[in-house]
Amino acid sequence: VQLQASGGGLVQAGGSLRLSCKASGTTFSNYNMAWLRQAPGKEREFVGGIRYSSNTYYSDSVKGRFTISRDNAKNTVYLQMNSLKPEDTAVYYCAAASKRKILSTLLSPEGYEHWGQGTQVTVSS
Repeated sequence: VQLQASGGGLVQAGGSLRLSCKASGTTFSNYNMAWLRQAPGKEREFVGGIRYSSNTYYSDSVKGRFTISRDNAKNTVYLQMNSLKPEDTAVYYCAAASKRKILSTLLSPEGYEHWGQGTQVTVSS
């Protein structure tokens, strides 16, 4: 599975960005997909996920501001980020996990088998 993330950039606090991640080399609809992030000096953390069934789940820190979606016809997962805060500044990674994984394992980085290269999101105050 190859994952290519894009869409990061510099935005002011309160602004919006949409990240995209295109998958190749696999049957995309068979995978749970997610976005995770890593800020400087911090561990990588889960942001939001979407199961192969299209059920979604989010970390408390982004719930109500971020929306994850997928387009199986385009092999792409998106992360719409609204009301961005300086603390959202991080490198954002898309990741994929087998559809057989249970939800509890998908809430941490260790639950994901395939990773994209990351895209930088910087939110200025």
